[in-house]
Amino acid sequence: MNRKKIGIIGAGNMGEVLVRGLLAAHTVDPKHVRATEPNEERRAFIASTYGIAVIDDNSALAKWCEILVLAVKPQNIDKVLLGLREVIDERLLIVSIAAGVTTEFIASLFPDRELRIIRVMPNAPALVLAGASALYPGRFATEVDLDLARKIFETTGKTVVLNNEALMDVVTGLSGSGPAFVFMMIEALSDAGVQMGLPRKISNLLAAQTVYGAGKMFLETGRHAGELRDLVATPGGTTFAGLKALEAGTFRSTVMDAVEAAANKSAELGKRKA
Repeated sequence: MNRKKIGIIGAGNMGEVLVRGLLAAHTVDPKHVRATEPNEERRAFIASTYGIAVIDDNSALAKWCEILVLAVKPQNIDKVLLGLREVIDERLLIVSIAAGVTTEFIASLFPDRELRIIRVMPNAPALVLAGASALYPGRFATEVDLDLARKIFETTGKTVVLNNEALMDVVTGLSGSGPAFVFMMIEALSDAGVQMGLPRKISNLLAAQTVYGAGKMFLETGRHAGELRDLVATPGGTTFAGLKALEAGTFRSTVMDAVEAAANKSAELGKRKA
């Protein structure tokens, strides 16, 4: 991996996250990572901050690298890829994080080539290297390609692999949109503390650390969420009183409905791109 040349088209938030994750994990040498960015000021910032080459020529980047990461907005991907028709071929591993854009759509722009494409759905916590990314290998991607892509995104958090691309919409609803749902819960927990007398700064910290700690406890113990809930909720105690209020407010079904609504919207947007 450390000898592979990685090119990232788009040095926005997620593009920068990938650069930071790769370098922080010492997965690659800075000289083996390059990016493109149309904004001159942004190019200078990324180059000076991370010590990598940042240019404004996508074609030159695609010719140089072995792994090409498409960190562009979905509405721009057609223009970007069509501008690379002369340089993209089977030697490249193409990794796309454009939301809602399928591997088959990308392949359809190059019907005369058997492109190795891997689609990835990362999420916002990747910004602090605590993300969750789902990967789907396209028709011609190999196990080696998938392993390389996983190594890239494992530098920004956890990864999973899907065997059905349609499930990417579910991932979008769950881990893609999920952080916003959790932020709303943190806000609600904090508001409750403030309503009952806690200073806002203290309430914010307690709410955020509670959510962080619960997630960490769940991941590290490997125990069922219901089992961990029962560890906290002693019979007839304070937590049971709170859980009863959540059930009365249909908390569980509301969260499930939120994920389903976000997933359905993702599918709708994806059909427009197809």
